[in-house]
Amino acid sequence: MHRTDTRSVSVEAHRESVRGLLAPLRTPDRIELLPLLAALGRGLAADVVAPVDLPPFANSQMDGFAIRSADVADGGTELRVVAPIPAGAAPERLLPGTAAPIMTGAMMPPGADAVVPIEQAVPDYFPVPGEPATVTLPAAPAGNFIRGAGSDIRAGEPALAAGTFLGPGQLGLLAALGLTEAAVYRTLRVLLVTTGDEVVEPGRPLGPGKIYDSNATLLESSMLQAGLGVTRSGISTDRPEELAAVLRRHAPGVDLIVTTGGVSKGAYEVVRQALDGQDVEFVGVAMQPGGPQGIGTFDGVPVLGFPGNPVSCLVSFEMFLRPVLGELFGSPARRPAVRARLAEALTSPRGKHQVRRGTFQPDGTVRLEGGAGSHLVSALARSNALIHVPEGTADLPRGAEVEVWML
Repeated sequence: MHRTDTRSVSVEAHRESVRGLLAPLRTPDRIELLPLLAALGRGLAADVVAPVDLPPFANSQMDGFAIRSADVADGGTELRVVAPIPAGAAPERLLPGTAAPIMTGAMMPPGADAVVPIEQAVPDYFPVPGEPATVTLPAAPAGNFIRGAGSDIRAGEPALAAGTFLGPGQLGLLAALGLTEAAVYRTLRVLLVTTGDEVVEPGRPLGPGKIYDSNATLLESSMLQAGLGVTRSGISTDRPEELAAVLRRHAPGVDLIVTTGGVSKGAYEVVRQALDGQDVEFVGVAMQPGGPQGIGTFDGVPVLGFPGNPVSCLVSFEMFLRPVLGELFGSPARRPAVRARLAEALTSPRGKHQVRRGTFQPDGTVRLEGGAGSHLVSALARSNALIHVPEGTADLPRGAEVEVWML
């Protein structure tokens, strides 16, 4: 029997419930080794310790001359030029009284402890290799323009922690350490079900009292962007037995079920009816939009019931499912959060956490897009940010500072 909770729970409390629902999916059998490029956008499943120093050897930070700092007196010293050191070569020891032309990234020769940039040399160009030459160089302290071995990271030090989102920078680090694979969590498989007799697939004739389904596209694109594998069941009717049959048919092949619509307290809420007898709870979250939420399991598979209005279901995904997936599995990456000043005043229900759509502007302000209604899809399409108004705040003047999540 499903349960209806008449209490209003906080956003944080419901997010914690979602975390508890999905945490059992983080098991060792869901970890796989992938080639680095295939791991792009996944979450790292195990700590990575640097197997080598980075850089692995002391190298030159500049094009210039490798010297022994003790050979050059204040005011400059003329030195004999020896064979140049290109990147990738293993140089011989630098003898006293000599200077070796060295390229950026090339290994420092044994005996050398400083680099003088070519711009400071007289003459300020490299001599022809093999021809006798001298160069006058200014004094340079030991370590001048040298990248020391392990100056970035040393062998045995932590490189990346489990739960790290693997973007280009993180994959580049793994490659620089000589690694070819990464341990990541497998892609979660989600069944996405849109409900409602009034909902019609885009492209079909729109009869009286009907609306086109935007929820499935909104949520599927959000889920794909978040790295999930999505199965769409098509639009389910308002007949509970048909919805239950759809869920039962797909449940064995997915990790999570997400429904939209049918979770409010009305008389014909199909999701509530279809989940009767399952371990599912329906609660009111102190949030606008997106207050009605369902959470539990269907035949042992985690299920989340989002409201049916388009903005409500997207806000539900952004507030609950997306951040929890990032925390548990390292993917998707956290939405960038910034502080911004309101370009106009707003009001908010004092007892709810309000999420408004807006446009973050170059001057550091955020402009509201549309009103607070959960049906305003065009306002959502114009937005690049979600504006958070915490529970307990009723009015905010123009210029007030708010937290903004960048979309």
